[in-house]
Amino acid sequence: MNTRDEKISLLSEMIAFAIVDGELHDNEYDLLLLVSIELQIEKPAFLDLFRKRDEFTAIKDEFHRVIHFYRLALLMHIDDVLHENELISIKEIGIKMGLNPNATKRILKTMEESPDNLVEPEVILAVFQEQHN
Repeated sequence: MNTRDEKISLLSEMIAFAIVDGELHDNEYDLLLLVSIELQIEKPAFLDLFRKRDEFTAIKDEFHRVIHFYRLALLMHIDDVLHENELISIKEIGIKMGLNPNATKRILKTMEESPDNLVEPEVILAVFQEQHN
């Protein structure tokens, strides 16, 4: 992810996803803030994303789409409440991103079965690589 517009688009999509259940939990906000810092988006621009909705810019390479999908999945689990709207939305987002639905389903199931909802990066990449064979 190179351009500022791509980074803003990613954050904007994450914010929209975070509030799909009708509220923004403190843990969700904290994760979003950490991602904005990682992407080097200054705090005023980050806060402005809560007031406006940008158009989403498609992520071109699969590796970054997989990372983004996993960030969204982490965001979904961070408040320890899994809403039906979140589950429906993340599956739709995965499809829109062009990710294999079987791989996304496996990642979500693996996260759900994990005591801390985390999945090792190697496992995530292996699941998506399997789908290419």
